[in-house]
Amino acid sequence: MSEVTITAGGFLAAFIAAMGIPSALMGLIAWRLRTRIEARERARDKAAEEKAKAQQELALILVKGTRASIALGEATAKAVQRIPDAHCNGDMHAALDYAVKIKHEQKDFLARQGIHALMDE
Repeated sequence: MSEVTITAGGFLAAFIAAMGIPSALMGLIAWRLRTRIEARERARDKAAEEKAKAQQELALILVKGTRASIALGEATAKAVQRIPDAHCNGDMHAALDYAVKIKHEQKDFLARQGIHALMDE
């Protein structure tokens, strides 16, 4: 059998090379994992933004529907009041007054919210 002799410098070089490969692999694995995590976070943030926009659209549609209902109720009440044989009681007048009051409260609330949104930006 032949003897293999390795110098201290050669041993050190072989050791560093052997240890560098696993470190490089772990670095590559960690980098890839971090990239995937960041991609998922970006996708989650985008989905959250889309959900927030959809909720704002829903709120806007609900406000528009409420305004349309109040406008229809006002028009119906005023039309019925003009019919001579309708004999509107105080309930019709009270309901009309209430609808107008709520319409103005909603308008004022939305105006305040708009001012707050402008001030926060």
